[in-house]
Amino acid sequence: MVETKRAASPLALVREDLRDFGGYRSARSDRLQGDVWLNANESPWPNLADGDGALRRYPDPQPQALRDALAALYDCAPEQLLAGRGSDEGIDLLVRAVCRPGGDAIVVSTPTFGMYAVSARLHGTRVIDVPLREGDGEWRCDFEAIGDAALAQDARIVFLCSPGNPTGALLPIGEIAALADRLEGRALVVVDEAYIEFADAPSATRLIAANRNVAVLRTLSKAHALAAARIGTVIADSELIEVLRRCQAPYPLPSACTDEALRALSRDAAAQTRARIDTVRAERDALALRLSSLSGVRRVYASRANFVLVRFADAQSAFDRLLGAGLVVRDMRAAPGLGDALRISLGTPEQNAAVVSILEARA
Repeated sequence: MVETKRAASPLALVREDLRDFGGYRSARSDRLQGDVWLNANESPWPNLADGDGALRRYPDPQPQALRDALAALYDCAPEQLLAGRGSDEGIDLLVRAVCRPGGDAIVVSTPTFGMYAVSARLHGTRVIDVPLREGDGEWRCDFEAIGDAALAQDARIVFLCSPGNPTGALLPIGEIAALADRLEGRALVVVDEAYIEFADAPSATRLIAANRNVAVLRTLSKAHALAAARIGTVIADSELIEVLRRCQAPYPLPSACTDEALRALSRDAAAQTRARIDTVRAERDALALRLSSLSGVRRVYASRANFVLVRFADAQSAFDRLLGAGLVVRDMRAAPGLGDALRISLGTPEQNAAVVSILEARA
């Protein structure tokens, strides 16, 4: 009988001083029942602005209804999921839980989302950059070089963004799995899937059962149109999630934001979200095609996200003309290797047409 290899527990990657860390236990952490609540030093009277008086009470740190809804959305078990204040909090929690200040490192592949490096540097953690490779109009991740760098420099976390921000490129899930296999027991592989809904591709969450050193970041900010609600999720092995939960601030989820998220995940709202994702995909491909035909455009990269990355012969002029017409796009020229690029988010069909019209007028 062939013996199945059991993946190593991710607890081995957690900072040794935090493996049995209890964290702060808030008044809402204990599942108590009662009619008069006098255990959290809250006001006995509501604020005049608080009609039903609900806001005078601290919220549940991890509301079960929200965890269940997110687990159903992301096809995982509730105990594999931690909800928090956007993906940014998830990034910060992972760095704090895994990396020793001044003693460990993370790996990123620029150009990429800047918060990985920001969180690491605020934590006193080194940042190792293995840049993406550009060729034939595509951005590719050098997985072999990432693995080499992580092992040679004792990195504890590798951050991958798929689809990439700002590139829009989707990473092959098989390559992610192979990297996780190679780094088992040595590093956590974190896959940021903020834009995966627009890619119509499988999530890296399917890897977690076999690769317990994989963690996935998801958010309701993009496809679900809840950026101001700040609801992000870390999905990982349940043992790692429990560690992150103990490292999290006491009350990360305001009740109003939880309520909005639950409404946004209802059947009717979810159906509308799916329809709008289809619209964004069609508009993205149409916008890329139209922009690529303009004489002032050097390159439009294929995107699997809700934006397109565009190189211009004169990026400053393009940026100024759009801004002059009231259209604000993201200037990417400070990012490594993108000195002539702008990132254009998909708007409504009318807004997308306006972008083309303004750039076409002076192309």
